[in-house]
Amino acid sequence: MMEKWTIKAGLTVIAGLVLAGCTSSTNESAETVNLGILQLMDHESLNATREGFLEVLTEAGYTEGENLNIDYQNAQLDQSNLQSMSERLSGDNDLILAIATPAAVSLANVDQETPILFTAITDPVDAGLVANLEEPGGNLTGTTDAGPIEEQIKLLLSLTPEAKKIGIIYNSSEPNSVIQGDEATRLIEESDLEVVLKTVSSTNEVMQAMESLASEVEGIYIPTDNTLASTMGTVAQVAEANQLPVVAASTEQVEAGGLATYGIDYHELGRQTGEMALEIIEDDADPATMAVESSKVLRLVINEEMAEKLNINPDTILVPE
Repeated sequence: MMEKWTIKAGLTVIAGLVLAGCTSSTNESAETVNLGILQLMDHESLNATREGFLEVLTEAGYTEGENLNIDYQNAQLDQSNLQSMSERLSGDNDLILAIATPAAVSLANVDQETPILFTAITDPVDAGLVANLEEPGGNLTGTTDAGPIEEQIKLLLSLTPEAKKIGIIYNSSEPNSVIQGDEATRLIEESDLEVVLKTVSSTNEVMQAMESLASEVEGIYIPTDNTLASTMGTVAQVAEANQLPVVAASTEQVEAGGLATYGIDYHELGRQTGEMALEIIEDDADPATMAVESSKVLRLVINEEMAEKLNINPDTILVPE
C-alpha cells in the first residue's frame, strides 16, 4: 500500500493516525502480561516503533498497571548497557520486544527461552537472529524494516537530474546501515554516477562528515541508520546551507529534517509487531514458526518546509516508475 503525505512546518498528519487508536476498553479477563522492552537508543523511528507496538496492546485491552507490567530499558547506544539490560530482562518476562539489531542480538545471546519479538531490523538472517525469514527456528521473530532502496535512489536521482556525484553517509558499525549502503552504492553506480561515501562512528562526527560531503556532491542518501536518525537536525542544517536534497530511508528521518522518502512508517511497523505479540500472548503462537514480516505500509513523504528552503515544488516530487 502506498500513500503520499506532505509535512508542513515540521509537522505531519501522522498525529491523527496515532490519536485514532487511543480509545479502547480494558480486557478484564486477560491474565497479567509481563513485557520487557529493550531499545537501542532514543530517536524518532525507534520511539515510533515502540509507541505503535504499545498502542496495539492498549487497543486489545492491556493496560499498564492493571493487566500489563512493562519493564522498559533504553541502552542509549551503550553496548555495556545492552548487556546488563538484557540480563535484567531475561527470564522474568512473558514476552520481550527488542528494538534495533544490537538490542535483539544482545537479548538473543542471553535468553534462548523467552519469546522475543524484534523490530527495526533490516536483515535478521545476516544478524544471526533467525535461520530464515519463513521459519525462524528459535525464540525470536518479528518485523524487518528493509525498505525499497531502488525506489528511494530513483527518487533522489529524479531530484538531482544533473548530478555527477551522490553522497551516502551512515555509521559503519551498524550492520543494517552497511547492507543498505552497499545496495545504494550499487544502484547509483549502475546509473553511471560516482558515489562519495562518508562513514561515522558517533553523533559527534556527523557535522564534519556532512560538511565534507556537501562540498563534493549534488545529493545525499541516508539509510535507516540510528546515529544519523538521531542527528537529522544537523543533517538538515548542512543540507539547507548547501542547497542539497537529502533522501532518507524512513519517514521519521524526513520529518526530522530530510527532504523526502518512499519508505517505512515506523509507527505502522510497530503496530504490525504488536499484532504479532497478540498472537503469542493470546494464541500461544510459537516464534519458531512465525514468519518474519516486512512492512505492509510504504509512504511517499515530503517535508514541505525543507522543499521550500531548497526551492523545490513538493508537487513535482513523485516516486519514479
